[in-house]
Amino acid sequence: MWIGFLASFYISSEAAPLSHALEATQAPDTLRAAFVVELRSGQAFRIFAFDPRLPKDRRWRLEKEEGENAELDELGAAWGAEPAPDSRLFPDDLSLSMSASLEAEDMGHAWRIAFDHRPSVQRSEFDVWAARHLEASLWLDPEAGRFLRLDHNLPRPVTGPKGVRLLRYAQSHYLDCEPTFGLSFISAISVDLEARAGFRTIIRDYEMRVLSAEFFFASAADEAAFHKNRGNSTPSR
Repeated sequence: MWIGFLASFYISSEAAPLSHALEATQAPDTLRAAFVVELRSGQAFRIFAFDPRLPKDRRWRLEKEEGENAELDELGAAWGAEPAPDSRLFPDDLSLSMSASLEAEDMGHAWRIAFDHRPSVQRSEFDVWAARHLEASLWLDPEAGRFLRLDHNLPRPVTGPKGVRLLRYAQSHYLDCEPTFGLSFISAISVDLEARAGFRTIIRDYEMRVLSAEFFFASAADEAAFHKNRGNSTPSR
């Protein structure tokens, strides 16, 4: 039993409740999602829908838009051009970033756990740089054994890729639990960035929110294998 009045303590990544939360983020590669997502910056927004079961030219669709915003247009186009946009709903393999023992803070409603985040899939030069310079922390609900939020923050201004001076960077991923398979998924993202490139100041301030999502496996055999593996696994204690 954890002693709740301790403000700071060490926990094992191989024991509950942290092990349960990590297991819930490990979605199989064959898990897919059809979803509706809103991208918003200020009063402007774009709503997109994705369904991998539809023909390729209809899988990613703009459903509704309001206001002019080039950043949202670029984000929507980039996301839609990816082979599997639904992969963004699944967290990186956080277990690879966890040491055997981690320091946590009891914040009352949740535990905050600091760690060195090393994404398992590097999507860009920025991902590699960010893993070395940003501070990462996870918020854990100890009773449910679920992660609530993943934060990345820049502790101080620094020069990033291609000579860009990053003055401010804060990104939060909010996690929710899908009820069918008991896995965690990213339900919202907020980004607040200020950078300087030459004489130009770059500001990024937007949010992503999943309005609805349906999760399913690529085949019945994949779903059966998932349930079999879950049934054979032994929870950590």
